[in-house]
Amino acid sequence: MPVFPFWHEQSTLNLPAASGARWEMMKSTIKKLIAVAVIWTFPAGGVFAAQLPDDVAERKLDNGLRIVVKTDRRAPVVVSMVWYRIGSMDEHNGVTGVAHVLEHMMFKGTKTVPAGEFSRLIAAAGGRDNAFTSRDYTGYFQTLHKSALPLSFRLEADRMVNLVLDREEVARELKVVMEERRWRTDDRPRSLVYERLIASSLAVHPYRNPIIGWMNDLEHLTIDDIREFYDKWYAPNNATVVVVGDVEPAEVFALAEKYFGAIPHKVLPSRKPQTEPPQLGVKRLTVKAPAELPYVLMAYQVPRMEKPAEDWEPYAFDMLESVLSGNPAARLPQTLVKTDRVASSASASYDGVNRGPAFFYLSGAPVTGRTAAEIEAGLRREVRRVVEEGVTDDELDRAKAQAVAAKVYQRDSMFFQARQIGWLETIGFSHRDLDLFIDKLQQVTASQVREVAKKYLVDDRLTVAYLDPQPLDDAPKRAAPPAGVRHGN
Repeated sequence: MPVFPFWHEQSTLNLPAASGARWEMMKSTIKKLIAVAVIWTFPAGGVFAAQLPDDVAERKLDNGLRIVVKTDRRAPVVVSMVWYRIGSMDEHNGVTGVAHVLEHMMFKGTKTVPAGEFSRLIAAAGGRDNAFTSRDYTGYFQTLHKSALPLSFRLEADRMVNLVLDREEVARELKVVMEERRWRTDDRPRSLVYERLIASSLAVHPYRNPIIGWMNDLEHLTIDDIREFYDKWYAPNNATVVVVGDVEPAEVFALAEKYFGAIPHKVLPSRKPQTEPPQLGVKRLTVKAPAELPYVLMAYQVPRMEKPAEDWEPYAFDMLESVLSGNPAARLPQTLVKTDRVASSASASYDGVNRGPAFFYLSGAPVTGRTAAEIEAGLRREVRRVVEEGVTDDELDRAKAQAVAAKVYQRDSMFFQARQIGWLETIGFSHRDLDLFIDKLQQVTASQVREVAKKYLVDDRLTVAYLDPQPLDDAPKRAAPPAGVRHGN
């Protein structure tokens, strides 16, 4: 199901280092395991619902802060998250990366909690904490014993309004973020290909800017830029608190009122529509970077999810992704890797539940002696097969079975339950849509999968990026960041 876009983040929560086609395959597999999940049902109406049979409850405070609580009593643990509806898409040219830099600075102290004390207090209580920034949101979390939830709320409420920005701390942290950019993007050729492809595919939408920011902007970011962003967007009426664990919702609501209730709401800036104009023809680019082998990344601009109950195309795209690369026996790995032996890896990915534009990706890397052009030809051939021949009932049934079975994995993790709730609420949907996603996936037909491929996987919507490998001797010699570096790394 296209409801797990967390790889588009800057965070220590990023999954194990991988890139390109292998990374695409990992994402697809992870999505099938944990993205479609626990089924919740809600009655209609009202900003507050009493505890429901599925142990999910929600409330909205007078200052606009929303709280969603999911009870899970398997262990005396809670996951507490604060999600802000603010990400890199809310930045403007000249200050790209500011949302992520601010995420770093949120750990650098307030008027009452010195720099470093936040994480020390959480650790002393037996917990762990971190944060993440995406195009659509910024989130902060703690996992800890249920008795320490008041500590989590007290610290989060404090830094929502009392952040202290010190010039020396800002200067130091900007250097950390710039080094992070070098290590995660500039020195990783496939990450660089992805960054440049998105920047080329989108003409105006702010998704074209990297979450971590362009280096020139980071070099010129000021303490005033960060302060302005914080003052503008960090407010209770731009936030959602999610708690999953061994808790009583009424007690959580009381704690939220105690610690967050007195924080005044803000008049938030209006968010103007940011619609990407139609693409008028295929776009191509070549990225030269030190690497061992070529690589191809293709991105088609396709519809995103807008109305979960009415849309059907996003669900069809998710099934198409699964048919093409949802498992080792799917079409791309089976044909291009095992049968033709032209590719070392090949995959598909759909990213369609966002605040901004959606893409359907195809990617692959050739084996030694084969070319990027051969990979592109093979990927295009598999798309044509879908358009001309469709998909089989067996393929579609297998994809649906994977999606439904994945809910079992989701229930094993309080953390991912909290992430799904917060993510859906923050991008403008509801956690109540999760059961709907399952139903809609099961309704997808083979003809619908074929129809979206025919309609949208066309050159007028396509951007193709080739990695042109340069000698590895030209690669900069930089050490990886220390293992203990935290927050946004």
